Amino acid sequence: MLEKLFKLKEHGTDVRTEVIAGFTTFLTMAYIVFVNPSILSLTGMDFNAVFVATCLAAALGTAIMGLVANYPIALAPGMGLNAYFTFSVVKGMGVPWQVALGAVFISGIVFLAVSLFKVREAIVNAIPQSLKFAISAGVGFFLALIALKNAGVIKGSEATLVTLGSIHEPTTLLAVFGFFLIVALEYRRVHGSIIISILAVTLISILLGYSKFGGVFSAPPSLAPTFMQMDLAGAMNVGLLGVVFVFFFVDLFDTTGTLIGVSHRAGLLDKDGKLPRLKKALLADSVAISAGAALGTSSTTAYIESAAGTAVGGRTGLTAVVVALLFLAALFLAPLAGSVPAFATAPALCYVAVLMARGLAEIEWDDLTEAAPAVLTALAMPFTFSIADGIAFGFISYAAIKLLAGRFRDLKPAVLVIAVLWIVKFALFP
Repeated sequence: MLEKLFKLKEHGTDVRTEVIAGFTTFLTMAYIVFVNPSILSLTGMDFNAVFVATCLAAALGTAIMGLVANYPIALAPGMGLNAYFTFSVVKGMGVPWQVALGAVFISGIVFLAVSLFKVREAIVNAIPQSLKFAISAGVGFFLALIALKNAGVIKGSEATLVTLGSIHEPTTLLAVFGFFLIVALEYRRVHGSIIISILAVTLISILLGYSKFGGVFSAPPSLAPTFMQMDLAGAMNVGLLGVVFVFFFVDLFDTTGTLIGVSHRAGLLDKDGKLPRLKKALLADSVAISAGAALGTSSTTAYIESAAGTAVGGRTGLTAVVVALLFLAALFLAPLAGSVPAFATAPALCYVAVLMARGLAEIEWDDLTEAAPAVLTALAMPFTFSIADGIAFGFISYAAIKLLAGRFRDLKPAVLVIAVLWIVKFALFP
């Protein structure tokens, strides 16, 4: 049955290899079941309900990816998107979390539409590479700012905006240790480095009395506080079009980049360098986004950590199905998730920021008309504390600089249209 469903021999793999790959991928991304609830609960959402929604959305999206698209790629609520949901939309704009969930749901429907009608290729191909890399790096810097604040390394200041925090505090030192531990374990190629660090810092914190231990196993908590709580009517407000656009836009490139990157490493691309069954893979992601919003979590996306599974031989959707089953098993770890303090998850955010910052190396630094908008994009996200504003600054500056420099041929119509839309948004809906 497994051979017929996943075509294991055709992909040069077997059940044992796929199961090991599934466990490997899960260990590298299991931190999301601790980190996502800790971020989204800052909006007022119920921590335990978000924990359940995170596990279910990850299990559902990953299972669809495995069973329908037959790819060894796992999905879960995305880092960066959950930060945008919490800090930019809910806390920054004052939008109720129910309305924000409605915006996520709508972005999933839009994603589904562009996946069905091949609009995705046109959008992706129209966006300059430099802005794609800059957006990834900017989201990383945004996460780093949040992480450093949660860890106590930095704090607000009336005089200098941001200043050094109380680095002598034991919890801050534990967070710093957690980051060093992740990097050291990754260097040694130890799978599950992030989850090991989170659990190690949490254990030390509990033993020293800085946090309380709530247990390990229990029946899954109630999903009721977040289930179907999305406010679609509120999300259709004209002023929230920019929010829907950012959810859609960031997830579009995040998913596409991850699919291509992981598939390339696994040797799953065809002779032309294209991804077979791309439409099915994108359908899995778009369904997971809307389903996740209905369950009570921010946008679900493909995870680059899936590369860990392909590195040990995962080649088919059976790897993804194993990951999905492990996310369902994680539902019984709610007490452990509730025992993890914010300073224990901060190192994970910092490490993800390090990975995302690598995109800056791909920018054409010798061409100022490419480099300047890219840098502005990456810097604007943490300094305005808004992923959306960073993207807006990037498109507007890219279009303006190209026009003033006389580089009209570099400026594709789609970029110009998006830049104009952002200008209108700032002018009419500040």
